[in-house]
Amino acid sequence: MAFPEPQPRKQELPRKLLRSLDCKQGAVRAVRFNVDGNYCLTCGSDKSLKLWSPMRGTLLKTYSGHGYEVLDADGSCDNSHLTSCGSDKTVILWDVATGQVIRKLRGHAGKVNCVRFNEEATVILSGSIDTSVRCWDTRSRQRDPIQILDEAKDGVSSLRVSEHEILTGSVDGRVRRYDLRMGQLHSDFVDSPVTCVCFSKDGQCTLSSSLDSTLRLLDKDTGELLGEYKGHKNSRYKLECCLTERDTHVVSCSEDGSVYYWDLVQGSLSLSVSVGKGVVQSLSFHPTEPRLLTASEGSIQLWGEESLVMEEEEGEGPA
Repeated sequence: MAFPEPQPRKQELPRKLLRSLDCKQGAVRAVRFNVDGNYCLTCGSDKSLKLWSPMRGTLLKTYSGHGYEVLDADGSCDNSHLTSCGSDKTVILWDVATGQVIRKLRGHAGKVNCVRFNEEATVILSGSIDTSVRCWDTRSRQRDPIQILDEAKDGVSSLRVSEHEILTGSVDGRVRRYDLRMGQLHSDFVDSPVTCVCFSKDGQCTLSSSLDSTLRLLDKDTGELLGEYKGHKNSRYKLECCLTERDTHVVSCSEDGSVYYWDLVQGSLSLSVSVGKGVVQSLSFHPTEPRLLTASEGSIQLWGEESLVMEEEEGEGPA
């Protein structure tokens, strides 16, 4: 007897506020899920980096070492190291367990907007207002970067790293993709300062947001414009965007205090969720579950599906 295939779970967008945390670190400049989505990092204007368990709402550790506000952070694939960057022009490599600074990387001529590990956490990549992306070897004691990517004509606002590619967004209005295997640079002009870039989960597309209040989905290989998403407000601030965990929807911060969801294929606005009165500056989508973290002013918010909250309220949630 053949059993029927299980139905795929209906896509639910995180719209229910599960928890709000006052981070007590000034304005939260960025919020990031770790690689498995169990923890998150918050970057504060008070120079601190904090590690949280967002589902429990508990602060696990505070990392102090920056001389000015922290702007971005990333966790290593094995959760043993963190990297962060900030307005003090430095990139820091941290030991998660001890909270100690392992290395402080200096070389950028201006504030460092974005930082990422490669997949093996052997290299840190950092993008700066000085128009460069610098690549640092985490295993050597060498002070200088192993490579400098200086093709941008204005500040680098955002970067992402895949197995063999580096994706950058710049204030010069270009999305650049470095193919490390082929040794090639692909550049797409979007005619407005780029605030955030990311890959789709399937690796076929790139998503970018820019200061003309528009998100653009591009075919990674051809540069063809596959979709435009509008309705939010982004004309002044460096706001972030992403795709949901199954590439079904596009998500963006907005200056009007909300988060917006669009259907990826149809391009239609599916949902807007009011976060607060201030600008929603940063967001991070859970790697495998329909959960979203947002950062607005001095706090972060964890969002989930309506059904998950109902189950927990009835005592049937996951242990």
